[in-house]
Amino acid sequence: MTRHVDVTELVLRDGHQSILATRMALEDMVPICEEIDQAGYWSVECWGGATYDSCIRFLNEDPWERLRTFRKLLPNSRLQMLLRGQNLLGYRHYEDTVVDRFVDKSAENGMDVFRVFDALNDIRNLKRAMEAVRRTGKHAEGTICYTTSPLHTNDHFVEMAKRLQDMGCDSICLKDMAALLKPQPAYDIVKGIKEACGDDMLVHVHVHSTTGVTLVSLMKAIEAGADIVDTAISSLSLGPGHNPTEALVEMLEGTGYTTSLDKERLKKIKQHFAKIRPRYAEFESKFIGVETDIFDSQIPGGMISNMESQLAQQGAADRLQEVLEEVPRVREVAGFPPLVTPSSQIVGTQAVFNVLMGPYKALTGEFADLMLGYYGETIAPRDPKIIEAAEKHAKKSSITKRPADCLKPEWDELRDKASALDGFDGTDEDVLTYAMFPQVAPGFFSTRGEGPKNLSKTAEQVAEEKAKAEAARKGIKSEVNYEVKLYGKTHKVSVEPV
Repeated sequence: MTRHVDVTELVLRDGHQSILATRMALEDMVPICEEIDQAGYWSVECWGGATYDSCIRFLNEDPWERLRTFRKLLPNSRLQMLLRGQNLLGYRHYEDTVVDRFVDKSAENGMDVFRVFDALNDIRNLKRAMEAVRRTGKHAEGTICYTTSPLHTNDHFVEMAKRLQDMGCDSICLKDMAALLKPQPAYDIVKGIKEACGDDMLVHVHVHSTTGVTLVSLMKAIEAGADIVDTAISSLSLGPGHNPTEALVEMLEGTGYTTSLDKERLKKIKQHFAKIRPRYAEFESKFIGVETDIFDSQIPGGMISNMESQLAQQGAADRLQEVLEEVPRVREVAGFPPLVTPSSQIVGTQAVFNVLMGPYKALTGEFADLMLGYYGETIAPRDPKIIEAAEKHAKKSSITKRPADCLKPEWDELRDKASALDGFDGTDEDVLTYAMFPQVAPGFFSTRGEGPKNLSKTAEQVAEEKAKAEAARKGIKSEVNYEVKLYGKTHKVSVEPV
């Protein structure tokens, strides 16, 4: 008998986040929404993750207006987002009532499926957000961040799935953010979840494609009973991104598994993103092939590019290999956290510090907080010597309780601070934008009415391009012709003014 497999399309969020540094403007997504809406997906991931940050930092777009636009243009689709539990979409923990308001406003503005995860797989950091989602009547997807270490066993992940079920989740996602999920573990974990939680529990599998093995992992997960899998349309797939949607459809042909996806609509979606992708060439990831070294380093492609940038700023770009070798050591010291936002940035930056300055001679504030338990508990004990150094650095003691229990109510203070900013519109949504990114929000509020920035470029990039164009305009006022000799042949070259 044929078994139906559902598909979540990632191109409107993680697809371009992974390949184009989250720089795709809404104007390039709007024209294809009707085809996406009619293609037959179980859900369309279109919000959350880094898109909120990118909207206000680079695009001069209101992320809430983006969500409302998607809700209008995708009336037949479940809209899905990625939510970092108690971190929401920022990089710190927020007090419980802020979490409640964020979830309420997201649901009110059109969100249907909340994929809730915690970078450390600390269940305590998921509880409040999951409860808030369930209160709205929306779909709460409890998430397991897949990673490997001596303590991260298949049984451990299955046990976490059972705890998520007990928390009341509507589905369970096995989230592989670094393409570490090999085919056999994919089969064993999904099968284990189904046996522990029952066939009625929806299991959703998310993988990246960087290591080259995970399309097979999706097949094995499906064979084990996975109900939904994530893919991205082929013209924005592979490399540090995801497996191609069309490849999944073709792979399942003749296997006894089928999707409800419309291949003609998939072709139109593919063609659209193939057409607009070149506009973002300057933001494309350099990791376009297969990187099996990730199985050893566990470093996602996006994390590597971030470390490259940090080293280049210090004039130490030639020391990348040392940093790559240091990351697993830092991860072990910190209790083997999965490497996903924000833990990946925290561990990666500390590895850079260790290489440039000596092991733990200097600590970042975030790494000190990670060592002291202010992001949550890890699967393994953290190094006592580094905990002691972190206490001296941060001038506070380590904790074992849920980090958010240390926070005082902050909504009224956040509203007061946001209200004082030029361009603040008085809404809870603007207060939440300020709460997520207090350094970026003031600039966004003051320029919001000026329209989107050009192709996601930063202000510095736009200024540089204008300067080059002006120089070209002054320097070349009419066509210039050259004769170039190459290997004994003469070629005529014409250069026209910009």
